[in-house]
Amino acid sequence: MTTALLPALTASDSLDQYSRAIKAYPILSAEEEYALAVKFSKENDLEAARLLIVSHLRLVASIARGYTGYGLPQADLIQEGNLGLMKAVKRFDPERGVRLVSFAMHWIKAEIHEYIVRNWRLVKIATTKAQRKLFFNLRSMKPGLNSLQSSEVEHIAQTLNVKPEEVREMEARLNGHEISLESTADDDDDDHYSPIDYLRDDRLEPLAAIQAKQIEVNETAGLSHALQNLDDRSRRVVESRWLQDDGGKTLHELADEFGVSAERIRQIEQKAMQKIKTSMLAYQA
Repeated sequence: MTTALLPALTASDSLDQYSRAIKAYPILSAEEEYALAVKFSKENDLEAARLLIVSHLRLVASIARGYTGYGLPQADLIQEGNLGLMKAVKRFDPERGVRLVSFAMHWIKAEIHEYIVRNWRLVKIATTKAQRKLFFNLRSMKPGLNSLQSSEVEHIAQTLNVKPEEVREMEARLNGHEISLESTADDDDDDHYSPIDYLRDDRLEPLAAIQAKQIEVNETAGLSHALQNLDDRSRRVVESRWLQDDGGKTLHELADEFGVSAERIRQIEQKAMQKIKTSMLAYQA
């Protein structure tokens, strides 16, 4: 399945034009959706897949609008969400009795989250699952535009399982403004230091930084290669458990999804993680 199934959204197009284009596609009834999904899953009918996708493009655009506060192009957010929608259609099982809209929301948000993480510099501080959850939820959890009160900080920290100081730091970074790196012409005080005076980091020489970056790239490529070598179910379990911004699914949630026991999901996960470890070692060698 490729992006050729989607209407084009290029830099020269306005979002208004795109919005009008996707509204021309009708919303499918439950019966129509089921018939198309069965046709795609059993016959690999790409036209059926296309109809499933275009009927949900409005959902992607609606979800993408919720991420406008991160300063990234809306068109890019929509394109990433569309990729998530395509992944959802590919994995959708019509026999489970769930509408595609419910199943696709997770995949759409996951792709948008990953795009933001790759492209927004402030996410560098969100290094754990809990911190990334804080990053994506703090804006919506704030009761207003004013700074958070102590009680509000405590509530958010408890809800998202992070430290109160992490909530305050994230709020400060999200609300931060740009400052000059150089001293101004009026700064005559000998004791004054501008940001440029203390931003230099001597811990990594250029060669060491390049080597560290190469290691990171190799590890990412190795993980991607290892995931591709897993069967669909094992890959779904690993991605749902460990590669999600919202903390991932529990064993019991995945057990309900696949119709097996939680212990069986644990066994699948354990076997898949061992395969990933072996595959990554072989890839890096």
